[in-house]
Order: sequence, then structure tokens, then C-alpha cells
Amino acid sequence: MRGVNVFNNMSLDGFIADGRGDMSWAHQQDPEWRAFSAENAGGKASFLFGRVTYQMMASFWPTPTAHQAMPEVAETMNACEKIVFSKTLEQASWQNTRLVKGDLVAEVRKLKQEAGPGLLIMGSGSIVAQLSQARLIDGYQIVVQPVVLGGGKSMFAGLKDRLDLSLKKTRSFQNGNVVLWYETKR
Repeated sequence: MRGVNVFNNMSLDGFIADGRGDMSWAHQQDPEWRAFSAENAGGKASFLFGRVTYQMMASFWPTPTAHQAMPEVAETMNACEKIVFSKTLEQASWQNTRLVKGDLVAEVRKLKQEAGPGLLIMGSGSIVAQLSQARLIDGYQIVVQPVVLGGGKSMFAGLKDRLDLSLKKTRSFQNGNVVLWYETKR
């Protein structure tokens, strides 16, 4: 059975994007953080995206700029399977991408039963909220950034029921980032 995990950056006040959808505040390039990012991207996973996050990622990771800035992460992002959930997107042309227009929860239930690498969600707050509500997410890796946005997009907007998590480990960085690893309590 494939696990579903989330990796998201979050402001200190709990937002994954500001009110305009900007996430540039979450991209720091100091050596310690870059090494962690490269190491963290080294695992094999299939990525799950909503349309907005997919289009943002597809506009960056295949570019020469991405390959220069973070070559290991760019290589992983481009090589791994990507599954984008969208009812409006007509095509998904980024290398190794499959477009799924069916019911998100039903499709992820099927994906979890298939053989293959783990499933990883990055960004895609509406997908995180829906799959959290359906109790299909196994773990959350949250990077708390030392920034307060004052408003924006929540990763759990629309969640109807409380979600109990268990903290498994933490790691802090000199740039002020703190990574929290949680598992869903069953």
C-alpha cells in the first residue's frame, strides 16, 4: 500500500501562500537549507498536484534556471511521475505527467492500493484539505518559515472535522526554518 504524504512550507501564522498566492517567501537558498532540500528530494515518489500548483511547478522545474539553482531537486521533479487533478485543465505536458479528471478521493484511494512509490503532495492546499478530510493522508512534513503574512491561503481551508496528528520529529535550521514531521493518528 502506498502512503500519501504532504510537504509544505507554512508561514508562522499558518498560511501556505499570501493573499495574492505568492510563495516566494518560502524559497531560501542558504547552503544548509539547500543541502536539506537536495537530500529530501532524493527519495522516489509520485507527486500529486492540483491545477494551480501543477502549473506553477511546470513553469519552473523544467527550466535552465531551476537546473542551475537546485540541480538535484530539478532532476527529481522532472523525472518522477506527476499526477495532476483538474476538471478544467485540457492537457498536462510536463514530462511524466498524467492528468486525472475523476473524483479526487476515489482516485487517491485507488492509487494507494497500487504498487509503486509513495505519493507526495506539495502545495495544492485544496487537495490537502480534501484528502485530510477523507483521512487519506498518512504524514505531514511542514516547514514553518520565520515570516508572518497576516493572511493568505490555509492548507486546511474547508476541513470540517478535527484532525489529530502525532509529532514524530523536528529539525531546526540556522535560517529560522523549523521542519515538523507529523503522522495522522488513526
